[in-house]
Amino acid sequence: MTDIFGVPIVVLLGQLLLGLINGSFYALLSLGLAIIFGMLNVINFAHGAFYMLGGFAAWLLLSALGIGYWETLIAAPLMVGALGAVVERLFLKRLYRVDHLYSLLLTFGIALMLEGLFRHVYGAAGKPYPIPPSLTGGINLGFMFLPMYRAWVIVASLAVCIATWLAIERTKLGAYLRAATENPGLVQAFGINVPFMLTATYAFCVGLAGFAGALAAPLYQVSPGMGSSVIIVVFAVVVIGGMGSIGGAIVTALALGIIEGLTKTFYPAASSIAVFVVMVLVILIRPSGLFSREA
Repeated sequence: MTDIFGVPIVVLLGQLLLGLINGSFYALLSLGLAIIFGMLNVINFAHGAFYMLGGFAAWLLLSALGIGYWETLIAAPLMVGALGAVVERLFLKRLYRVDHLYSLLLTFGIALMLEGLFRHVYGAAGKPYPIPPSLTGGINLGFMFLPMYRAWVIVASLAVCIATWLAIERTKLGAYLRAATENPGLVQAFGINVPFMLTATYAFCVGLAGFAGALAAPLYQVSPGMGSSVIIVVFAVVVIGGMGSIGGAIVTALALGIIEGLTKTFYPAASSIAVFVVMVLVILIRPSGLFSREA
């Protein structure tokens, strides 16, 4: 068996796969965060809570209503997105023109309330969600066995991220949205409903978090703390890529997931801080982020 720096190649590739899976979830979550900050000028600390809600929506739809996995992948993001639209209309729309600190405090409070509510109702223990029968088993790559569901997570995450990036950067809808955030009065004069567009943007972004939560449900147990355990890393991803940089968030998330996997292989004790070490270095060298336009 071939070794690299004393580590069997099979072990190394397995950790790289796990890192890529984590990076896929980071990409979905950081993509939504980057859009919300770049387009709406809001620091959305409740993003992890919406991720948790997506996982619980999947679990509740299956356990209470018997709705299967594939239907849940559509229903869970829609449910989370609808809640996000309510939050935006009732609270966030008042904060677009004020300091970022207010949106950070508001969304942090919302995150604490949602997590506390679900912890009170469902307890702190995780809830299992079975892998759908169509995605059980795996693929023998010769050097390792790739579980089918993990491969699906990577493909689905990348497809959603790329489609979202193309929609914002390469379509007329994306151009309208960028214009609405920079000069809403002018865009409104052309007959475009700017408040609705901003609400739909926030709902879509938190829906992405809900989609990530539904994807994560069969891999990780659904629990009230699943969002708080990942949101700090996701914020670090957005800072490294550049606040508001959509493409940067996707590339950085996947790269950091792989770096995290490599660190677990060669120096496991540092795996939990690897992302933050990279963040500190980037802030020192290029404070606006690797992919930001200001950089």
